[in-house]
Amino acid sequence: MDKISGLEISNHKKSSRIINIKISDEIIDKLIFPFHKFDIVALEYKPFTRFTLAKSLDDLTNNKLGKLINSILRDRSTGCFIIETNENNKKIDDIFLVKLSTAISHLIGVPNYDSMAEKYYARFHIKDEDQSDSYLRKAYTNMDLHTDGTYVDETTDWLLMTKIEEKNTEGGETALLHLDDWEHYEEFSKDPVGKQNFTWGSPKSKNIDYKVEHPVFSNDKNGKLQISYIDQFPEPKNMEQGNFLQRLSDALEESENKIITKIPTGSSIVANNYFWLHGRKPFKKNKNLIRELLRIRGSFSIN
Repeated sequence: MDKISGLEISNHKKSSRIINIKISDEIIDKLIFPFHKFDIVALEYKPFTRFTLAKSLDDLTNNKLGKLINSILRDRSTGCFIIETNENNKKIDDIFLVKLSTAISHLIGVPNYDSMAEKYYARFHIKDEDQSDSYLRKAYTNMDLHTDGTYVDETTDWLLMTKIEEKNTEGGETALLHLDDWEHYEEFSKDPVGKQNFTWGSPKSKNIDYKVEHPVFSNDKNGKLQISYIDQFPEPKNMEQGNFLQRLSDALEESENKIITKIPTGSSIVANNYFWLHGRKPFKKNKNLIRELLRIRGSFSIN
């Protein structure tokens, strides 16, 4: 892989499918000024400002970072990267991470409107006590492997998650599975139920007042399997669909090829949403636990 000034690029220690990209403090220092030009309100109200941040980041890598991350995401053999910053760098605060995440995502494409947060990104906390209606914020429950965007009518090609803050945590590791590494790929690719239309809804917190229909599995232009699935939101129409979903859930969670890894604070993980599934291991009980995440998901740029 080509060297890019200011970036340290390597394979993830647990999978060559995942590319680690470490941003130097030198690049962070050079981003302070262009990032300061726009406050968060401007980014939320004026979409073109987000592309200005993306260009500032790309320019500092001689316009190589955008090409690199797009090639990674679109390549079936990889499809995932982690961008790391120096978590001890005092210049990197939550506002900077929102802007950096914005820049990265807009080098890839255009974010979807996040109805839960009512903006192009969502920030949410995971704490000891939770009254939400989704596994997303439940610290002590395993978040099973899934893809994003199953219940919306927007294209969701990719997903970005940034860890903004984490304190008093043990456990909570990220779980990942590439579809081609799944032991039951062949079995489920041949099951006709997976190609049936399923109804997908969502809890009230998602602020979506409609339901969508689509299959769990489809094929890409090369005939390779793609998946759109989350355990909480399908509404099976009959016994056949219900039992299929149970077998699918068991086969995913029992996979021995899951990658369990800890994402450092101040880092973003970005994955192709068609052949990478993601989840989270439960945390160990701690009344002072806190984690804040940022999420952006969207489609690839047309050009």
